[in-house]
Amino acid sequence: MRAALLAGALAMALSACTSQVPTAAAPDAPAAARATPSDLGAFFDCLREASATIVAAHRGGPAPGYPENALETFARTTDAIPALLEVDVALTRDGALVLMHDDTVDRTTTGQGRVRELTLAEIQALRLRDERGTITGARTPTLAQALDWAAGKAVLELDVKRGTPFERVVDAVRAAQAEERVVVIVYSLRDAIVVHRLAPRLMLSVSNDETRDVQALTDAGVDLSRVLAWTGIEEPNAALNVSLRARGIEVLFGTLGGSGSWDRRFAREGDEGYAAFAETGLQVIASDRPVDAHGAIDAGDGVDGWAGAACLR
Repeated sequence: MRAALLAGALAMALSACTSQVPTAAAPDAPAAARATPSDLGAFFDCLREASATIVAAHRGGPAPGYPENALETFARTTDAIPALLEVDVALTRDGALVLMHDDTVDRTTTGQGRVRELTLAEIQALRLRDERGTITGARTPTLAQALDWAAGKAVLELDVKRGTPFERVVDAVRAAQAEERVVVIVYSLRDAIVVHRLAPRLMLSVSNDETRDVQALTDAGVDLSRVLAWTGIEEPNAALNVSLRARGIEVLFGTLGGSGSWDRRFAREGDEGYAAFAETGLQVIASDRPVDAHGAIDAGDGVDGWAGAACLR
């Protein structure tokens, strides 16, 4: 049955897509098991060894009434499911690190202007808009506030935006004593080397398209036990996933994106696709529909309850 699900999910890549935006599912449980391992490296190793998959909530899991990169949204997501929270880190004019995806505040707040040209006070005076543009009561948090909030609640994946110094981010993580509860996302070998040298124990999500990318990391002296392989959003590559697994590297994949994303397709044609993708050897699926994705993975993992729960004990 799982093979059939996978075949169906992969076949969707050839089908036409609509621009319909799915409505985020509301949490159906008062609280979820917190994905807060004491040893992050061991947690990801356990997921790989148990063939278990956890969801990463893209930009924290925004939904109607809950804007992206907001503490209120993070709470909503982690109250519903065990999840990693992917967030975006940017730098203000006065040197503060805040959670903001875009170069400007125009789309996500009640204000206008480039993040780099606004002060922290100016940005935090603005209210955040949800994905439909509705003004909410939420405000832009600093990275320090997000790290403090996440203690005992979630692991944060930090997507460091262009022009934001990795050194500042590492300093903030250390100040919050959060080394074992963050993953730093990098998109190049050069950046992987920089962050690894700054903080060798930090987990890194490194873009990886083929097995030779792993050799480049090894040659550069990057500890592969601290590496997660980001393999994109196009289509899971089972052969690559098996190869990475053999090297002890966990695999991340994204169903997120625009109108042609897997999230949109699964919303339209069936959430079983998430479970089918997990079966290709993925330890993390980053999604704009984290609650739905987790529910499908949980239902399809063949065990009583979510398979990854054992890795949190």
